[in-house]
Amino acid sequence: MQYLTLIHIDPALLDALPAGEFDRLMRGCFAKADALRDSGCLLGSQQLEDPASARTLRVRDGLARVTDGPFAETREFLAGFNLIEADSMDAAMEIARQFPWARFGSIEVRPVRDMQVVRGRVGAG
Repeated sequence: MQYLTLIHIDPALLDALPAGEFDRLMRGCFAKADALRDSGCLLGSQQLEDPASARTLRVRDGLARVTDGPFAETREFLAGFNLIEADSMDAAMEIARQFPWARFGSIEVRPVRDMQVVRGRVGAG
């Protein structure tokens, strides 16, 4: 089964790191990600640019509205994600624990819905 790990970061906690610590953590993450990819567990991963570079689209009553930045002001923001393969939610959580980012925000782990099943259910062939 596939799971998406959504990595939320509190920038104040990252800013408080000693010089060079972020780079050390990232090197460790890349090494873990490479090992997970080689084992077939990591299907994809990506960092996201800062929320200030985002645009949010809302359509209400047929009217589209685009605003700069994220939808909501929060202390933490979505910084990146990993798409992983795991046998269970517990196994997916164990993979998420291998990365340090929960110390600087949170890591949300969500099962990925099988879109082929949804296609069949709604008759989208």
